[in-house]
Amino acid sequence: RVEHPAGGYKKLFETAEELSSPVTAHVTGRVPTWLRGSLLRCGPGLFEVGAEPFYHLFDGQALLHKFDFKEGHVTYHRRFVRTDAYVRAMTEKRIVITEFGTYAYPDPCKNIFSRFFSYFKGVEVTDNALVNVYPIGEDYYACTETNFITRINPETLETVKQVDLCKYVSVNGATAHPHIENDGTVYNIGNCFGKNFALAYNIIRIPPLQADKEDPINKSEVVVQFPCSDRFKPSYVHSFGLTENYIVFVETPVKINLFKFLSAWSLWGTNYMDCFESNETMGVWLHVAEKKKGRLLNIKYRTSAFNLFHHINTYEDNGFLIVDLCTWKGFEFVYNYLYLANLRANWDEVKRQAEKAPQPEVRRYVLPLTIDKANTGKNLVTLPYTTATATLRSDETIWLEPEVIFSGPRHAFEFPQINYKKYCGKPYTYAYGLGLNHFVPDKLCKLNVKTKETWVWQEPDSYPSEPIFVSHPDALEEDDGVVLSIVISPGVGPKPAYLLILSAKDMSEVARAEVEVNIPVTFHGMFKRA
Repeated sequence: RVEHPAGGYKKLFETAEELSSPVTAHVTGRVPTWLRGSLLRCGPGLFEVGAEPFYHLFDGQALLHKFDFKEGHVTYHRRFVRTDAYVRAMTEKRIVITEFGTYAYPDPCKNIFSRFFSYFKGVEVTDNALVNVYPIGEDYYACTETNFITRINPETLETVKQVDLCKYVSVNGATAHPHIENDGTVYNIGNCFGKNFALAYNIIRIPPLQADKEDPINKSEVVVQFPCSDRFKPSYVHSFGLTENYIVFVETPVKINLFKFLSAWSLWGTNYMDCFESNETMGVWLHVAEKKKGRLLNIKYRTSAFNLFHHINTYEDNGFLIVDLCTWKGFEFVYNYLYLANLRANWDEVKRQAEKAPQPEVRRYVLPLTIDKANTGKNLVTLPYTTATATLRSDETIWLEPEVIFSGPRHAFEFPQINYKKYCGKPYTYAYGLGLNHFVPDKLCKLNVKTKETWVWQEPDSYPSEPIFVSHPDALEEDDGVVLSIVISPGVGPKPAYLLILSAKDMSEVARAEVEVNIPVTFHGMFKRA
């Protein structure tokens, strides 16, 4: 078991300056010549404005990072995304927009009357695009989980414009984990107001770029609506599953209390985190829809409580859906443990906090797509290769028990990635993940989901990011390629950070490209081929 008494991980949560132009990275090893393009990643880069701190991991202002690969050479660039939240904070030298866990106090320069009237303008929802970056048509967008996405230039990292999804489609927000099909079609999910004021979840579809070159966002549409377990309290949704024919939505017990949410904004000192609560009795509900017909399957899948942020993959096999998830056991919200004060604490305190938190587990659930009432009381799963079960109960619900694919106390396999282009929604063998040790990212892990075999890259006092798989152009096998991760290694050598290139076969080092600057935490990103 690796320990971190020196606390080097605190550097992940330190403000960084943007760069005016790309810097050359110092390569050791050999960067494969076939690796051409850009690794684009998002994360927080400004953790305070003047004397005002941000409090939560998801509050710091969005910093967009890029490593460029060309003929074995590597450069690094980064710019702050010019969101409203960032620009106004820079202009007024204070936190202006309330973030996930940080309340923005009213303008001290305004008198009581103008403050009073500004309440009636309603909520100013943050556009702080710190979570992910993804393509729509020929454009690239940085995003968070609200209705605002921000178009960026993937070459210069300049901010192009803010886009409000509410203007195009009926959603109150959208996740930072859209599914992107090989033809460019984008699917996403978001909370919405459904029939007769009840809450629901809409799946939205954005078509690929057409010959008319019109912005595909203009052609966004809702393809299916999932019902909500509680008409007033939607669940927090972070990602969803997609196969060739089905959409899978996992409804967890982490709920948004809309009464709190709508009153929060007129109350002093309330932020998004204050609006979450847990339903301690519902467990987890899973919903399935037919993708092409936009039709809900009338099957009620149920299982015991967990938090879910990341789907690994989903596929169809012989009348079953296989749903692989990174879960956290229990109904308490994991984000309660992601305040910066917790994450910046000394190692012993970090461990003490993580002991109390929900425990991580990689699980496989198997959902039968056809139900015969004659089988009440029986396990419906007939696939030979899994121990997961689905039992039809007399109330016509189906109780699911998972197969555990990976489990280690306070050791998470998280931020999962796969060979997405070739294997998303299809039977697959390998997942790549970031290993969290009491919430501290300290290893990269490859997982064989069939045999449960693991391969690990780990070095002392080194803190990697989500691994991104890049397939070899002439790949014959699923794991032909490399894995890319940004690693910080404060106090280890002269260079504080580097881009790490591993062989996806065995997680051995191929090369690293070192830079002279610290790189704060990044959450998600993508490789854009040249």
